[in-house]
Amino acid sequence: MTVSPRSSETAPAGIALEPPAAPLAGTLRFIRYAFMPNRLRYCGADVNRTLFDHAVERVDDGGLAPLLRSFTGALPYLQLIAGANGIRDPFDVRVVEAYWLGSPLLERVEVSELYDSLRERFGRQLQGRSRELVLGKAPAGARAHHSFHVLDVHSRVGELEHSLATMDGCRVSWGRVVRADGGELVAKRSPLVLRDGRLALDPPREERIARQVDGRGFADDARPGDWVSIHWGWVCEVITDAQRSALERWSRHHLAIANETI
Repeated sequence: MTVSPRSSETAPAGIALEPPAAPLAGTLRFIRYAFMPNRLRYCGADVNRTLFDHAVERVDDGGLAPLLRSFTGALPYLQLIAGANGIRDPFDVRVVEAYWLGSPLLERVEVSELYDSLRERFGRQLQGRSRELVLGKAPAGARAHHSFHVLDVHSRVGELEHSLATMDGCRVSWGRVVRADGGELVAKRSPLVLRDGRLALDPPREERIARQVDGRGFADDARPGDWVSIHWGWVCEVITDAQRSALERWSRHHLAIANETI
């Protein structure tokens, strides 16, 4: 798939579209975060090696689009964000960043749109109190961000074994690099904990995080002091201070919403 400028894209009233991202940026950004859960066989088709090679080599042979659409957990959120912001491609880099890290694009998704999407996806699967809780998160302030899905949807739709460890691994977290050590980074990261019956983030502590497979990865240029994003114990990419701030903001936002019904 190639992301290219489209003069036919139109934004909702009052929303100014920025120029589309450079070709491949969005697909490559998506793979950086989808790689490890796909490797662990939690989501997406069994295409891990293909995704990894394409992302590392920055090559798209035209076959990425259907592969990425197999990530049915993420795709509906991407489509919501894209539609609300007048962006045709759900894998546009701006949409992908909003979903995994967070950005103002999330705030343009109407409460009713998220509610309807959740009802369509999970309304028949969930019953009684669980259904009420999931659908009620939209009017409570939830947004189409990965942290919302991890903290309030995973646990109720049975996608993974529900535990503190799976929530901590599945949420995208952030860490500050201390040093590189071969195929791993040592970084200071705040783990998810349960304190007095509520979810919280502990103070940062040093952890070893995988960054390479067979000597290759997505953050080979990470240096001490850099911020990196982390998903299922894997370094996704080096992120900016602003991106780290957005990720923390939206993660804490959805922690607060999750704690309302924990």
